[in-house]
Amino acid sequence: MKFIRQTFESFRFAWQALRSNLLRTMLSLLGVTIGIFAIIAVFTLVDSLERNIKESLSFIGDKVVYVQKWPWSFGGEYQWWKYFQRPEPTYKEYKFLKEKLENAQAVVAMDFKGRVTVKNGNNSMAALIQGTTLDYNVISDVPVEQGRYFTQQEIDVARNVAIIGSDVAENVFPGQDPIGKTFKISGLNFTVIGVQRKKGESILNVGGNPDIKCLIPYGSFAKMFHSINPSIDIAIKGYDTDEGLLELESEIRGLLRTRRGVRPLQDDNFAINRPEAAAQAISGIFAVLTVAGWVIGGFSILIGGFGIANIMFVSVKERTNIIGIQKSLGAKNYVILFQFLFEAVLLSLVGGLVGILLVYLLTFMSLGSLVLQLTAANIALGLGVSSVIGILSGIIPAFSAARLDPVIAIRAK
Repeated sequence: MKFIRQTFESFRFAWQALRSNLLRTMLSLLGVTIGIFAIIAVFTLVDSLERNIKESLSFIGDKVVYVQKWPWSFGGEYQWWKYFQRPEPTYKEYKFLKEKLENAQAVVAMDFKGRVTVKNGNNSMAALIQGTTLDYNVISDVPVEQGRYFTQQEIDVARNVAIIGSDVAENVFPGQDPIGKTFKISGLNFTVIGVQRKKGESILNVGGNPDIKCLIPYGSFAKMFHSINPSIDIAIKGYDTDEGLLELESEIRGLLRTRRGVRPLQDDNFAINRPEAAAQAISGIFAVLTVAGWVIGGFSILIGGFGIANIMFVSVKERTNIIGIQKSLGAKNYVILFQFLFEAVLLSLVGGLVGILLVYLLTFMSLGSLVLQLTAANIALGLGVSSVIGILSGIIPAFSAARLDPVIAIRAK
């Protein structure tokens, strides 16, 4: 009980010391404030970017590979001339893979057509039209908020039905419930069977922004847009038990090479692309940004730490006489130690809190599609780093104060 009371008294004494030298306190915490602000601001930016990009990538699926003509290249020289003569994936190859693949949960054929006018009466807008087969909702996120998803019969007979994005619903059917109503895509009537939940803007609209998208059966899409160039993307979802999708990728490669007549020593004439490749490339950028944040903030914190240590040595010098009186009245060494250590930690924590507050105010800034969010983990990190800096900066001055001889200390002027 006595220890707790003395600890509390040490804390109160430290607080009073900081308040009595307000200008010096503010100047001392400036370095820590700038350092914590730099580190937590970079971490908040990186976390927000990563969250935004992962939300975007969720629309191209997890455990999914894409069979396409062109590879996704995220490093080195992009040798486009090697891929130019490759054949495009076809609907027949989709049917072949769907029938033959054993390590796939779902196989989907899809294609896109951008800036197509969709119209209902006098209301119109340019939309992204995507034709797809039935299992698209297995490989990708299709959050239907109103209505329903496609049925097998609608896909098989290429019925003119559509699942529209929230922006399409708002612009083409303003103030109306669009379910069951018809609208025109390239002059053809389509019936709305579903409306997707609003996603909002994002940095990466991979696969197209679903808010301005109209999903329709692939057969309907092909009838409108594939008279000239009938090429598609093939998306294939693997099983969770297939670690790294190695079995699925090997099976796809073997089947397609056989179907296309690729000789054993020849390179593949198709690309098997993974969303994970994009995620890994982005993670590398995040790692660089994180290191940069630590370096920039680290120098500021180092300067702030030296500033706090210097102020603490000055405080010990100024209060040497008081320390001698406290010791002569029976104060233990740890009580004196705690007084100065608490003062250093409190000073550093205040600086850290101000830095975190500045980052919090930063989250109210409009950065377009990027929404900054200060997480509890980053707040804890900022406070933790501040506490460590306070302890390291104050431990030596606190020890020197605690070891003062009371007789000599009382005589000090």
